Amino acid sequence: MTDIAIDLGTANTLIQVKGQGIVLNEPSVVAVERGTRRVRAIGLEAKRMLGRTPEGIVAVRPMRDGVIADVDMAELMLRHFLKAVLPKGFLRVRPRVLIGVPSGITEMERRAVRSAVQAAGAKEVFLISEPMAAAIGVGLPVVTPRGSMLVNIGGGSTEIGVIALSGIVANSSIRIAGNEFDEGIVAFVRKHYNLLIGEATAENIKIQVGSAEAVDGERELDVNGRDLISGIPTTVRIRSEDIRTAIQEPVHAIIGAVRRALEVTPPELASDIVDEGIVMTGGSSLLQGLPRTLARETGLPVHLDPEPLTSVVRGAGMVLEDWAKYQGVVSR
Repeated sequence: MTDIAIDLGTANTLIQVKGQGIVLNEPSVVAVERGTRRVRAIGLEAKRMLGRTPEGIVAVRPMRDGVIADVDMAELMLRHFLKAVLPKGFLRVRPRVLIGVPSGITEMERRAVRSAVQAAGAKEVFLISEPMAAAIGVGLPVVTPRGSMLVNIGGGSTEIGVIALSGIVANSSIRIAGNEFDEGIVAFVRKHYNLLIGEATAENIKIQVGSAEAVDGERELDVNGRDLISGIPTTVRIRSEDIRTAIQEPVHAIIGAVRRALEVTPPELASDIVDEGIVMTGGSSLLQGLPRTLARETGLPVHLDPEPLTSVVRGAGMVLEDWAKYQGVVSR
C-alpha cells in the first residue's frame, strides 16, 4: 500500500509519498468556467490566473481559513494532485492518506476533509492536527513528558499548541494568518493611496517590504495598480513603515492567541517552555521581524524552523515512517 502525507493548506498543498520525500508543492487554486464549473487549470497554472482571468473564467481557492470551503473543488484539486504523484495505476493503488487539519476544526469540517480525500481516491483517511504534525516535523520530543510549544502560521489560520505525551495539552487556533496580512495591505493602499491592487500584488508587497517591526535598512517598492479617482493605471511608492501599519492588527491578533495558549498551560509544562522557547513554522512566519516581535512580547526565546513551509507535511511523513511510535497522535 502507498502511504501519502498531505498538507492541504489555504495557500499551498504539499504532498509527501512514503519513501520518496516531498513530491508536490502547488498553490491551492482551481480555475473554472463560470456557469459550467468546468476546470481549466489547477495549482500554479491556476494561481497565475488570479486577478487576470477573462470574463468567463474564475480562479477559486477551495480552502478558506485552513479548512475546506468548497468540497467539490477541493476533491477535484486533490484528485488532480494525487494523479500527478501517482501517475501509474492510480485507481488500483488506493493510498492510505494522513492529512493535516487545524486544531480548531469542527466535526462538520472534519467530515468535509474525509469526504473530499476519499472521493479523490484514498482507501483510508487519517487526520493529524497541524501543530502536532509541525512539531514532529521540526523534531520536537512530542511523545515525551517534556512540554514543547509550537506556533504554525499559515495562509488561512494560526495554530498554537503546547504538546507533551503525544497530545496537545493547551492550544489556541485563530483564523487569522497570511491572508489577513494581504487583505490589510489591499485595504491600506486603497485608503491611503487611492490605488486598487490585487491579491497577487499585495502578497508580493508583503514579501518584498513587509515586516512586523522596524528592521535594518527600511525598504521601498514601486507598486502598480488602478487609480480609484481617474481609473487610470498608475504607480505609487510604498514604504516598509506603511506595511507595518497595514498589518499591525493581524500581527497583534496572533500575539494575543499565543498569550492565551500560554495562560492555560500547566505550570510544569510552562517551565519547560521557558527553557526551550517557542518554535515557529508555516509560510507566514517568514514575515520579517515576526519572530523577534513574538520573543519581545512573550519574553520567551523564539526559534524559526529553517524550512517553515514544509514542516507540517514533513511531520505527517515522519508519522507514516514510524506508525507504531506516533499512532497516538492521529485520528480517523
